[in-house]
Amino acid sequence: MYAIAILRYRRPLEEVTAAVDDHRAYLRTLKDQGILVASGPAHPRNGGLLILRVPDDDIIPSLDRVRDGDPYYQRGLAQYELIPWAPTIGKDELDKM
Repeated sequence: MYAIAILRYRRPLEEVTAAVDDHRAYLRTLKDQGILVASGPAHPRNGGLLILRVPDDDIIPSLDRVRDGDPYYQRGLAQYELIPWAPTIGKDELDKM
């Protein structure tokens, strides 16, 4: 199963950017674990998006762990909207990533 995580900043951008190195280090660990497919800031820079791959038999708990482990979330800098996603068109290409 895939999922989309929409992050919306809750604090001024200056506070968010002060934690960006910790946030990106966390995202790299998710990438290394095969959970994170892609990520990046929104435009305008009021949040960001993640494309995630999670086990079919552990969707919600896996997404909760992703959110709960993010320094942005832990520090109250961003809120998460977690959307399980079952892509059809393009799924084969995603599966190869």
